[in-house]
Amino acid sequence: MEKKECFSPFQAWHKIIFLATGIFLPFLCMLILGIETSCDETSAAVVKDGKEIVSNVILSQNTLHREFGGVVPEIACRAHLESIIGIIDNALCDAKMQLKEIDAIAVVNTPGLIGALLIGVTAAKSLSMILNVPFIAVDHLQAHIYANNLEYHDILYPAISLVVSGGHTILFLSESETRHIPLGWTIDDAAGEAFDKVSKILGLGYPGGPIIDKLAKNGNPHAATFPRAYLGKDSLDFSFSGLKTAVLYYYEGQNARSSKVTISDNQKVSDIAASFQEAVVDVLVEKTFMASKRYNVRGVLTGGGVVANSRLRQRFKDKSKELAIPVYCPSALLCTDNAAMVAGLAYKKYLEGDISGLDLEAIA
Repeated sequence: MEKKECFSPFQAWHKIIFLATGIFLPFLCMLILGIETSCDETSAAVVKDGKEIVSNVILSQNTLHREFGGVVPEIACRAHLESIIGIIDNALCDAKMQLKEIDAIAVVNTPGLIGALLIGVTAAKSLSMILNVPFIAVDHLQAHIYANNLEYHDILYPAISLVVSGGHTILFLSESETRHIPLGWTIDDAAGEAFDKVSKILGLGYPGGPIIDKLAKNGNPHAATFPRAYLGKDSLDFSFSGLKTAVLYYYEGQNARSSKVTISDNQKVSDIAASFQEAVVDVLVEKTFMASKRYNVRGVLTGGGVVANSRLRQRFKDKSKELAIPVYCPSALLCTDNAAMVAGLAYKKYLEGDISGLDLEAIA
């Protein structure tokens, strides 16, 4: 498909000025419709000037995937197809506006489930063509980092950013709201995936993160000694597969083969949950502040579903006070996959002239 950029006449003048002078003029009031379908949440949101959330509608698929203990791609894609139009309508309705009032369309095109991404990208392209407005592609991980900017207005750069979710655990050196350099990532399971798998081992259900967080509050985090995989001395990478296996052996018994030896006492299960959670949190906090010291940054940003974990938030708060480094954690709603963070980041990309063509592809 031939690359095409769609603008209204007023928006076209902004592009001309940017190309001629390097200065991109913002609208007096710019409304961006964001779309998020990277995994198992269908979301649409309207954000004004990259900061003000006018609406943010999120439809979770947890009930659809619960019986399988994890996200089933085919089910996720079908659910996105069935709900995407209604979710966009609801976002516009909540914002009390019509589609014609939207100034640009933003969408996550990477990373994620390829089928799910394609649904969002196709919907966004169609709206961009119909409305003749800019089409802006957004990286899902960078959008999680930007969620902080929707709630905090005193963030200074450079900063270390930790994105930790069901599919990702990664550290970035963030030079600005739109420029992020990867420093380290998981070599096996993501932290959120480990929470889900341990929850399944303990027979607690899905999604595992909120369940373990709740149980751990009544448990002893030092009851079981689980490994912390720091890898090399200076490594900023992560590994949680060994921790998950250690929990399995502790729960079922090291040599259990023919019969399953389970721990049925509720207090003991809570202790295992607390000890596992503490092991994950130790590594996440330690490596994040190791990176902050190495790169002499001005703050720490966090994002992703695991950041909703109460113990992780408390440990970041404590470490922030100890080292006098500001740490920013989005509210629980903005930790989940949501379109407000997509639309917000898209505004900053628009100001920099980073606008996508309609030949854009989804990338898993």
